[in-house]
Amino acid sequence: MQLTGLLWGGKLLKKVEFPVADVLGPESSVDEIKELIKRHGEIFVKPVFKGGVGKKGKSGLIGRAKNIEEALRHKERLYFVEHSAGNITAKADGVTFEGFVPAKHEVYFSISESTVYRAPTITITHEGGVDIEEVPKDKLRVVPFDPLTGLKSYHIANALEELKAPKEIISPLVQNLPKLWTLYNNYGFSLIELNPIRMMPNAAGRLVPVACDFKATFDIDDPAWKRLELPPHLFASDYSEFEQEINQLRTYQGQSDVFVINPHGTITAPTFGGGANALVTELLGERATISSDFGGNPPYEKMLQISRIVFKYWLKQSNVLFIIGGKANNTDIYQTFRAMADALREYFQDNGPTPLFVVIGRGGPNLVKGMAYMKDTLDRLKLPYRMFGHDSAMSEVVNYALTVDEWMRQGGRRLIEEKLLGKREEPAQATV
Repeated sequence: MQLTGLLWGGKLLKKVEFPVADVLGPESSVDEIKELIKRHGEIFVKPVFKGGVGKKGKSGLIGRAKNIEEALRHKERLYFVEHSAGNITAKADGVTFEGFVPAKHEVYFSISESTVYRAPTITITHEGGVDIEEVPKDKLRVVPFDPLTGLKSYHIANALEELKAPKEIISPLVQNLPKLWTLYNNYGFSLIELNPIRMMPNAAGRLVPVACDFKATFDIDDPAWKRLELPPHLFASDYSEFEQEINQLRTYQGQSDVFVINPHGTITAPTFGGGANALVTELLGERATISSDFGGNPPYEKMLQISRIVFKYWLKQSNVLFIIGGKANNTDIYQTFRAMADALREYFQDNGPTPLFVVIGRGGPNLVKGMAYMKDTLDRLKLPYRMFGHDSAMSEVVNYALTVDEWMRQGGRRLIEEKLLGKREEPAQATV
């Protein structure tokens, strides 16, 4: 679950009284935009995307305007603009109008969970306003801290002094940045990133840190994020009915992250685990219908609902149902496989048989019991299948699924269809 931009990020920052740039949403009137320009002299017009989609600034997707005519031209250009990053193409749904913040200094700051230190960690540099990957290592500091005591002012002060940051920015940052730990710790975040924070002089000439962009991700296993009462549609990458149905199932127990990759794809891959999701999405490319992460030990009832929705939208067009994940530590494989097998049987009962090849790669608790349940179901449905255990390389399993998809395109789908209609006798485990 990812949130970007100041439209909603500004609302969250105000909960802890962290200064944020003035921002208006896509519904703003001409008079409101004029008033914003009058107050700041210049505004930025930015498209609103679901989640984080590449670098919008580098792609020319940010407009600058000093009058209402320029602002409306950028609004027209960006309101429904499409932006691609890798295999993902997203369409904007509106724009924001953000007041210009004059500043000589820009700061990057983030709080995240570190797998290196096994503790919450801040990353800070006074070379902000650019990609953090482009900042030399000696120009930034990564500081772990104890979550029981929290982020303290001295963490910020020590890091900035080590960086030899300008003296005038240290005190305002020391006073304000610890507020972000309150937001992070109280509402189930796994990342908060502000880039840039612009150090704007106030009426008295003292610098004030102002957040000019916002990025955050949430830990779905922590129910604290629900206290923010954010609308579910914020976490769909598109407005497809499929994504909206899946996103209604978000709970603290078990994830349900999805987005549509190719509505005309032929491999539907319910995936378990973030690492598996990244690898599978990259290797399947345009053949995949969806990208998903259904990990987090979902209970039977939730996995049954998820499977029903996935099958309803994608099974008819798919050549391959590809159930894939790494070796789980705490996910009950039997429960997830039982739910998916039951949903598959329900689909055939309600819609009739559909030619399909099932490829499974998984490891974890109750794996054999889960595969046995799935095997019995697939045998009854007369569907061909191939199962791989935890000792199989995931990349090879993905390549096998791609090979099966090609075989299905070259006539295998027709052979399976004949078998399902009783015109042909074949063993369940077809050879590809």
